[in-house]
Amino acid sequence: MTTLLLLGDSLPAGFDWQRRIPGQQVINLAVPGSMTGDLLTTLPEISKRISAPDTIMVMVGTNDLLCGQPDLLDNYKRILVRLHHDYPAAEIVASSLFPLRQPPFTEQVPALNQRIEALTRQTGSCFLDIYQRLATSEAEIFQADGVHITAAAYEIWARALLEHIAFLLEDD
Repeated sequence: MTTLLLLGDSLPAGFDWQRRIPGQQVINLAVPGSMTGDLLTTLPEISKRISAPDTIMVMVGTNDLLCGQPDLLDNYKRILVRLHHDYPAAEIVASSLFPLRQPPFTEQVPALNQRIEALTRQTGSCFLDIYQRLATSEAEIFQADGVHITAAAYEIWARALLEHIAFLLEDD
């Protein structure tokens, strides 16, 4: 059985990934309210606790965007670099930000996702574009706050992640 480590904010924290991805040992260390700086600060402790995950999915940045944190992309790059340093054998997957339903963020997210995708290429990570799947879904994907997602959206995200993990395992 392979190990999947989840890092980020309330979005990955709010789902029973183990039930949805039974073929993986899922370790969910996502923390509601986290920003990129918070995750960066906790990475040394995480690397002491978790020895060798096969895949790491990072989904963080929404809170940075909502709070106007200017160092989001710099922190994101530092997170990816640190993860590669601490876990050289792991596949690092950065999940795109979601299509927020709150102006002006609605317009900012696509450009930000392009920059996150560029960071994944620079760092040798993978980019999981969940934005497009959610933006084109006919299912109701957001809860009333326009940020947190519904069970239907989690199913779309989990399916995309499973497909990505299967591709990575097949490619090895």
